[in-house]
Amino acid sequence: MKLSEFDYHLPGELIAQSPIEPRDASRLMVVGKQIDHRFFCDVPDYFEAGDTLVLNDSRVIPAKLIGKKSTGGHVEALVVSRNEAGYECMIRGKNIHEGTRLSFGELEATVLRILERPNTNRYLVNFNCNGDLPDILEKIGEAPLPPYIKQKLHNKNRYQTVYSKEKGSIAAPTAGLHFTNDLLGRIKEKGVNIAYVTLHVSPGTFTPVKAEDIRYHIMEPEYISVRRENADVINGTPGKIIAVGTTTVKALESSCIDGKIVEKEGFSELFIYPEYKFGSRIDAMITNFHLPKSTLLMLVSAFAGRKRLMEAYNEAISHSYRFYSFGDAMLVFNRRDK
Repeated sequence: MKLSEFDYHLPGELIAQSPIEPRDASRLMVVGKQIDHRFFCDVPDYFEAGDTLVLNDSRVIPAKLIGKKSTGGHVEALVVSRNEAGYECMIRGKNIHEGTRLSFGELEATVLRILERPNTNRYLVNFNCNGDLPDILEKIGEAPLPPYIKQKLHNKNRYQTVYSKEKGSIAAPTAGLHFTNDLLGRIKEKGVNIAYVTLHVSPGTFTPVKAEDIRYHIMEPEYISVRRENADVINGTPGKIIAVGTTTVKALESSCIDGKIVEKEGFSELFIYPEYKFGSRIDAMITNFHLPKSTLLMLVSAFAGRKRLMEAYNEAISHSYRFYSFGDAMLVFNRRDK
């Protein structure tokens, strides 16, 4: 398929700059046999006893560091991952090279080498610190908000889901931001099961697709964990399976064998786009409105049907829905149920 088939025009004023309060006050577009316009607090109306809601319990690390080079130049670093040689970071700044020394307050670092990664400024970095870097990031790091959000986020927890637990993401699984503890309680009271998977969001989720033929795009590996007890809950579901977010869908598909979810821990490079054949039994998904030409939009298009989804996006724009990470939500039923 062509990249241009996933493009659309979005007026800038529809890009949400801050989260709405309370979380479940966001709007909800329901895409089934028809399109309904609701609020997210109404989402339990679409669940029944015996359904299973699947959530990604990954927690965002405050991995963004703002500092200076030893020469005084401004830099921003995003700590992506750790390996035996150091930390892989994305760094924004001028003249970054091997041996460049960086300071982020009392935290010092040295660039070891440039890493060959497509479309990103990746470096291997050594941090000179006492104690574990993740603990230090919790104290001095910032939430790595997407570049289209210009307002400062004063409450870091607002870029976390209320059920986040496993630290590891550099961006929030944003479909889950709409849930409150009270809303989850209402869903459970209806007899709906809750299951969890873990997928740590990496920069690969947001790497722009450059190939006009999208089949040639390569996804960056992302860590996935599905525990046996959760796999058993999902496989034993007598009702609908509702996945919250593209990350949850990817985790389920990456851990599916012969139609069953299996225990899994590892990395996935799965790229889901139209014509992909789903192996797991996902009946509906909750998701936000995604950027044009993004891999996230392609995944939802594969699930809902591209033409059907783009028609829904056009209606969302005409009804002034809020888009992207802090925007409104969709509940999309599988295209087989349309």
